[in-house]
Amino acid sequence: MNTRIFTIVIFLCAFISTTAQEISDTSFGKGLINFVAKDSSFSIKFAPRFQVRTSSIWNHDGNQYGNAEYDFIVRRARLKFDGFAYSPKLKYKLELGLSNRDIAGANDFNRNTPRYILDAVIMWNFSGNWELWAGQTKLPGNLERIVSSGNMQFINRSLLNSRFNLDRDIGIQLHHKTDLGSNFLMREKFSISQGEGRNVTEGNEGGLQYTARLEFLPFGNFQSKGEYVQSDLKREATPKLMIGFAYNYNQDAVRERGFSGDYMIRTDETIYETDQTSIFADAMFKYKGFSFMGEYAKRSAGNEIATEADGITPTGDIVLTGNAINLQAGYLFKSNYEIAARFTTLDFEDVTETLPREQYTLGASKYIVGHKLKVQTDISYSTENSNDDSIMFRLGFDIHF
Repeated sequence: MNTRIFTIVIFLCAFISTTAQEISDTSFGKGLINFVAKDSSFSIKFAPRFQVRTSSIWNHDGNQYGNAEYDFIVRRARLKFDGFAYSPKLKYKLELGLSNRDIAGANDFNRNTPRYILDAVIMWNFSGNWELWAGQTKLPGNLERIVSSGNMQFINRSLLNSRFNLDRDIGIQLHHKTDLGSNFLMREKFSISQGEGRNVTEGNEGGLQYTARLEFLPFGNFQSKGEYVQSDLKREATPKLMIGFAYNYNQDAVRERGFSGDYMIRTDETIYETDQTSIFADAMFKYKGFSFMGEYAKRSAGNEIATEADGITPTGDIVLTGNAINLQAGYLFKSNYEIAARFTTLDFEDVTETLPREQYTLGASKYIVGHKLKVQTDISYSTENSNDDSIMFRLGFDIHF
């Protein structure tokens, strides 16, 4: 473990030991540490979490399914800190990742170091319904990505999200909300960011990235920000709906998927640049245990095929362009068992030389303490170009203090 992360863990253990004889008013799922300064000048909540899973995949060779391929992994292991500093109007969030999947992605543009930092952002409510965010955090892109990995209805997010989401970047965001009357709410979110993803230290290589998102809630707020939580754990007594639209323009993008993928480096060590545009439309609906989430995503580029400095010879890098649809729904029984189904389809531009895919998923979950302590399983049937197919089974659990 990195020395800095080890030091943080030791500090937290020491802090907990010094307060071990005090009775805390917190409870499971609301943070391991909840501390407010005596003069109310700052607060801190520390909430570690991790997700463990196993999966089995059977691929069809044209005649029959072959032997299963198995894996057992710690998918996520994270340390999350949040609270306020100086004033409740100035909030912050710091989240560190420890699992291999969390920190992977070392390259020349982050000094070939593990990418420990997920979020490091301050949020200043400077006037009324206006908030200014600064730092590294998720962009206001597609809904499925905004939903925390700890609040998912299935073992993992859909194929749409894995191919077309915006993820995290470093920059500034402006958030605002408007009351349109009769419980009708509108939220506006705007962002200007570096455009190359998280933990980049050797930039900016391309241009900046501009993102805007609008959200409409015609029936008012969901309980406990349920529009960003999959499954209707609060069993909304009246119908709740959020419809969202997002637009992203990454000027002179230098990576195959804007925020991620390979840098499109030429043989003369210059970097190929092309404008990339992404659009999203999504919706979340909940009522009495039933939940539905739908998404559409599309990415386009000025020129998908990266070329050498002569503007003709292909480098081999191709921007992943195309569109996708993801639809999922579930019903939560009063016993806190849930059944859910998901359908995802991906369709790529011919120039990407990537085959279309479809995936059908059935899932079941047992929420012991909501999303904070749960066991989930799902089974998926996937096809590629309507021919090659596979079956995947997954089982996992989450624990969030």
